[in-house]
Amino acid sequence: MKIKVGVLGATGSVGQRFVQLLADHPMFELTALAASERSAGKKYKDACYWFQDRDIPENIKDMVVIPTDPKHEAFEDVDIVFSALPSDLAKKFEPEFAKEGKLVFSNASAYRMEEDVPLVIPEVNADHLELIEIQREKRGWDGAIITNPNCSTICAVITLKPIMDKFGLDSVIITTLQAVSGAGYNGVPSMAILDNLIPYIKNEEEKMQTESLKLLGTLKDGKVEFANFKLSASCNRVAVIDGHTESIFVKTKEGAEPEEIKEVMDKFDPLKDLNLPTYAKPIVIREEIDRPQPRLDRNEGNGMSIVVGRIRKDPIFDVKYTALEHNTIRGAAGASILNAEYFVKKYL
Repeated sequence: MKIKVGVLGATGSVGQRFVQLLADHPMFELTALAASERSAGKKYKDACYWFQDRDIPENIKDMVVIPTDPKHEAFEDVDIVFSALPSDLAKKFEPEFAKEGKLVFSNASAYRMEEDVPLVIPEVNADHLELIEIQREKRGWDGAIITNPNCSTICAVITLKPIMDKFGLDSVIITTLQAVSGAGYNGVPSMAILDNLIPYIKNEEEKMQTESLKLLGTLKDGKVEFANFKLSASCNRVAVIDGHTESIFVKTKEGAEPEEIKEVMDKFDPLKDLNLPTYAKPIVIREEIDRPQPRLDRNEGNGMSIVVGRIRKDPIFDVKYTALEHNTIRGAAGASILNAEYFVKKYL
């Protein structure tokens, strides 16, 4: 029997991705779509301006959107809620759902850095899910909030994890070229981004520089000890619809050659035996001199694989490489769903 789930913020950019990925999911049945009061009461097809590359799923389009209220009757049998809410609304509503006993798998940033809230990429730090019991005891609720990181953080950290495990990390510099879908449909005006690059994304660099250290940290005595290396990020918005590209420069503690980095990345496949529906090989290596490219590579692994290329020696650091992710799938909705799949497999 499938687990009944709902989506908060179902009409927005990431909410639509959740709907796409959950419509025919083998583990989950999507039974509740919540959005603003303006959308509540309308059929989903009428409540949202759908701008994905495939039509609204047939089994979803006529569902009626409900208010973001955990006591609404549509949430009565829902066990898992996926949150695509903006951070300010997530701050308010996600605890209300946790208090009602719901497992909230959140793409929002509101609670990522809270001491008792797991910030999780299952291939990287699945053991941090143990914070859930501490969170429940501390906050006095039966549900929980489980977060996934910022989109650009996910791309970098998945590639850094096998390097850290084998060679250690001393310092990392990242320059991002981030797609406009990361800001939502109305986020970047066309006149601002066409024939242009915007060298600023609010709070993005700070998120990368803090979330990465929590993700790659160690859970000890009920707390996460942050990883001990230096990370600097510079984030830019570019005229690409989907697909964040990152140039990553890495200095290891033990020293590493490009072929060694390529080998540990290629072998990195920690969840391959769990048969999780959304899971794909985390890192796919391209050997061509001009790959990865967003248009050609963002859908690798159904959008869940990080595509890495141009692994080469650096004259200042040890190595440098280019990484690409589909930012609204691996970097957002797909990340939350994979967290939920892993949790169900391991804990329910």
